[in-house]
Amino acid sequence: MASTTPLADSGPATAGGPLLAGSGAGPGTAPADPALVGHKFSRQYEMRRAGLPVPAFFALTAEAYSACVPAPAGFPGAGAGTEELTAWARTARGVVRAAALPPGLARQVLAGFDELAGPEGLVAVRGCVAAEPDGSGEDGAADPFAGLSDSFLYVRREALLDRVADCWASAYNPEAVLYRVRRGVDATAVRVAVGVQRMVPGVRSFVMFTSDPRGGADQAVVAAAHGIGEGIVQERADIDHFFMDRATGAVRAELTVKSVMAGPDPARPDAGPVLLPVPDALGEPPVLSDGEVRAIGEVAARVEELFGGPQDIEGTLTADGRIHLVQARPVVRAAAPREDGVPPVPWTNHNLTESFPGVTSTLTYSQARVFYRTGFADFYRRLGVPEDSLRRDQHHLSRMIGYLDGRVYYRLDAWFALHGRIPGFDLIRPMWQRSLGLTEHDRDPAPDRAARRRAWRQVLRAAPRLTRAYVSQPRRLREFLRWWDDLMARWPSFEECTADELVARYRTMWTEAEHRWGVTMVASYFALVFLTCADALLARWVPDGAALLPRLMGGGRPNRTLASVRSVLALAERAAADPALRSAVLERPAPEVWREITEGRYGTGTADAFARHLRTYGDRALHDLKLEVLTPRQEPWRIVTALRPYIGQGPTVAANEADEAAARDAARHALREACPAPLRRAVLGAVLASLRFSVKAREDTRFCRSQLYGVSREVMRGLARRLVEAGLLDRAEDVVHLQTEEVLGAFDGTLPDTDLRALVRRRAARYAESAAAADPPAYFTVPGGLPVPVALASRHDTAAAGGPDADGVLRGIASSSGTARGRALVVRDTGVPPEACVGRILVAKETDPGWLALMMAAEGIVVERGSLVSHTAISGRLLGVPTVVAVREAMTAIEDGAWIEIDGTAGTVRLLSGDGTAGEVDEPCA
Repeated sequence: MASTTPLADSGPATAGGPLLAGSGAGPGTAPADPALVGHKFSRQYEMRRAGLPVPAFFALTAEAYSACVPAPAGFPGAGAGTEELTAWARTARGVVRAAALPPGLARQVLAGFDELAGPEGLVAVRGCVAAEPDGSGEDGAADPFAGLSDSFLYVRREALLDRVADCWASAYNPEAVLYRVRRGVDATAVRVAVGVQRMVPGVRSFVMFTSDPRGGADQAVVAAAHGIGEGIVQERADIDHFFMDRATGAVRAELTVKSVMAGPDPARPDAGPVLLPVPDALGEPPVLSDGEVRAIGEVAARVEELFGGPQDIEGTLTADGRIHLVQARPVVRAAAPREDGVPPVPWTNHNLTESFPGVTSTLTYSQARVFYRTGFADFYRRLGVPEDSLRRDQHHLSRMIGYLDGRVYYRLDAWFALHGRIPGFDLIRPMWQRSLGLTEHDRDPAPDRAARRRAWRQVLRAAPRLTRAYVSQPRRLREFLRWWDDLMARWPSFEECTADELVARYRTMWTEAEHRWGVTMVASYFALVFLTCADALLARWVPDGAALLPRLMGGGRPNRTLASVRSVLALAERAAADPALRSAVLERPAPEVWREITEGRYGTGTADAFARHLRTYGDRALHDLKLEVLTPRQEPWRIVTALRPYIGQGPTVAANEADEAAARDAARHALREACPAPLRRAVLGAVLASLRFSVKAREDTRFCRSQLYGVSREVMRGLARRLVEAGLLDRAEDVVHLQTEEVLGAFDGTLPDTDLRALVRRRAARYAESAAAADPPAYFTVPGGLPVPVALASRHDTAAAGGPDADGVLRGIASSSGTARGRALVVRDTGVPPEACVGRILVAKETDPGWLALMMAAEGIVVERGSLVSHTAISGRLLGVPTVVAVREAMTAIEDGAWIEIDGTAGTVRLLSGDGTAGEVDEPCA
């Protein structure tokens, strides 16, 4: 193995120390001190010195950073909000990125490159935050992700100095600043070392944990993929897993069909790592042989012995089978139980924010808790969970969702306990966790072979019941929808009801729902089952099947969400055809126009059409499950506002139907091309038909859920007016700070505390405090066995991976095919009018069914949360709008008004230059 001459003696130095340090033998400064070069490069040096196979490198020290980089000014303070901190981070990153290496240092860095790789060679350039005097810092044992520094592979000589500057600038990536603030670390005192290492032409790569990170079992765990290691650590490649018993050397493999790997593209040598197809001959066999797993284990054992503890090791194998190590760090274990044996409690709101985004009122949370407790109890019964089991699990049913600092979260240990009662749940658990939006870092490990065998035995025993549930599902859904529609038809108005009648309607509806709403969740369960089957079959039978799946999910019979879209389009067509109405809708205040429509000024047919739309779809609005949010039912003039973009664009119901049919035919043609075997195609067709039916049922019943909450909103508002009249509340709007049972109890005589004003004042103040605080992360754990408000003070966050690649591309889940290029509209305020979305690409944290008006006007949709069966994905396909979901850090990486290009087939979002053309990206993270 080649080594480099240390460069410390040949470069300038500050009073604090040298600017360069090398990894080879000879005089000078060696990169051994973590305070000088960071833990990453210090460990690489120690491994090389011990004779382990680490490629040669040199490092620009933290002193070089201090000497060359100006300290950013104007830090707003650790108590600032997320948006203020993010804005400062972007500015600071730009200041650092503009710093240049002094000419003398630049010449020595380039000379070091020549010695490492030769003028035409390639290197890897990686950043690492230098350690603090107490040893804390990036890749340290206590805080392994503190720096979140950038790395670049396949760097040529002419790009080297720019990549060094990029690594320095990553000290102020917004996610790095927010992470350090959250950890209580000075966000302005960071110093970044940069390592320059000879690229090894690896053809297979691995990550090995020398002990199982899930619990410390004495087995080594290896994740391996074709290509380079970026495909593994960024979860972009297809990965095989190997488990090696440390005592016996026995190897157990969990294999997948490999179709995607990461590596350099010979046709685009300057593109860096890209996704490439795995050669057909390599798709089925394991990436590593048992002997290679054991050989890696032997090398890893030497690393473990060198550093005195379990290690997380990254490496690669060249074409000749030689092992090369590129990184080692202490294993980050799953959060350990407390000394009293109580495990930590995991919480997430990954896909829950689709329904309850941001701070949520007490009224909404109390209603949602009833919905989850009663609805899921019925769901579990319908899937055969015994009644005695449900009685034992009542405590879990009551805490499926929690209320943490004014926000609604899933309590995952309760969900796992309850879903674990479903026959064969382990078989669909990975897809279920993906549908929740959990990352590899957050989700439980995939079940092993023994667990899957047990799950199959459970399925076989429960097969008759599950088969009956599936076969009877269409009939039960029809019965459910007929019952619900009849119930809604019997309740045309709440205006004239007495307080007792309102309470009776509410109690009747929720009592009936308690015994019926499980049908809707069974539909979601079968959607997940068939999505799992379709995903597995396409991966096995169809090249690039994952990209084809979203297109194949479209089609099927229209659902109620689509009917609401077409109703809006029909109203827009009617308004566009009447010059007077068109002018009024586009130019005059919406409340005034609505009054004229209802008075019949534009004809009785138009008045009837608008009234019918309000009667049927009036409960659909942005965040319509939040009872504090008003819908067209309360403010009908919103319908007028929603029509404006479509009158100008001119879409029609007929065109919408034609587009859907064309997309369906194109997807079927693509399947015929990709899967020519008739029998396989027939199997896939049956699975996909069941999936489409279940997705339709899910959307139909989600629409009913909006109406269910709509009735609750009307009842609570009606009772609130009476509480104001009785002097128990100051304003009807204050009802959102009460629980539903407190509102009803005021009329039932079951209210323990009659001072509702005091309750409202206290909760309103707490609501305001929560709204002013930064959002907690989407996933975290807290110590178990403690009161949750106390445990939250010791919460443990998982570092979120996200942001654009080096080539300015963000990646998510491809959800609705097609491409679009345009300016981003970053939506943080749900009051955005639909006309503001025309020609723009929506970027949001999440959406809900009420976003349809915005989606219909947009050119594309990008959200941070979601899955293939989330509402955003389904709506994108329904509308034929290119859509990518689960794009982490999209709201941070994409500025409002920035030019972006979205590919809903590949699941990518490309950041473009300022004039909207492809090419150099204008500071994508800044």
